[in-house]
Amino acid sequence: MYKKRIWTVSNNIFKVIITLIALYWVSTKISFNDLKEAFENCSPGYFLLGLLSYAISQIIASSRLNTFLQAIGLNVSERYNMRLYQLGLLYNFFLPGGIGGDGYKIYFLKKNHNIRGRKILSAVFFDRLSGLWALGIITGVLVMFMPRLEIPNTVTIACLVLGSATYLYVMHLFFRNFFKRFIETHIKALAVQGFQVLSAVAILYAMNFQGKFSPYLLIFLLSSLVAIVPSILGGVGLRESLMTFGAEYFQLDSHLAVLISLVFYVISLLIATSGIYYIIRPSRLGTDRMPSATEVEQELEKEE
Repeated sequence: MYKKRIWTVSNNIFKVIITLIALYWVSTKISFNDLKEAFENCSPGYFLLGLLSYAISQIIASSRLNTFLQAIGLNVSERYNMRLYQLGLLYNFFLPGGIGGDGYKIYFLKKNHNIRGRKILSAVFFDRLSGLWALGIITGVLVMFMPRLEIPNTVTIACLVLGSATYLYVMHLFFRNFFKRFIETHIKALAVQGFQVLSAVAILYAMNFQGKFSPYLLIFLLSSLVAIVPSILGGVGLRESLMTFGAEYFQLDSHLAVLISLVFYVISLLIATSGIYYIIRPSRLGTDRMPSATEVEQELEKEE
């Protein structure tokens, strides 16, 4: 237990250091005045469209998770699941380490239903994995629309087919309950990523961009990999760093790339703050008070 706590603290300190370094590096590429000016000059209509698109993506993502939960025999209402998902979004921004929003979702589901935490963890894991699969599919499609990369379409299609086939085979072999729900969950996964791409398109329009969207959307999708890795403050700084590297590699406007990422971050943060309501009103989650991170960690460790 003591060694694990040392590891957790060390891991969190490492994440803070990496995030601070990333933020400092990004600050050399763009100033807060640039961000303020971007918001002042952006089109409110397109910004709201970007906000709406991201909100829809999270509603679908919540439904996708519930489908995975149903696959393990856990039936909760879409409303209750959405409440847990909102709380998870909030904690994914502000709780670094191994707990985060997923830990709280597992805690509440395990506490209120007669089911092992490991089964819930497997559902949450495949929920994330389906998102990674959808990210790969949409990224591959974008690559095929970018001849400047000089990657033959046959190579891209072969990689997508081979990767998907391997993923399906492993799921069918070891996780039959999830395999039976493959079409439903992965259509939702594609919809989640699709609406987030639409949000990025709306941000580009809001900033009055008139050039080719595909290169910026490609690096936007690649930078989305940061969201899969647990980090602090929702991965701020890390995503912008990847956007900048991508922009420099493709010879794009790195200033614009960072602005896109920061505006998207603000949008995701606005949606995540809806989870504050359940901290103020924990009764909506069927509890008298919100458990601390330590309580959640201890509960999750019981099965280890």
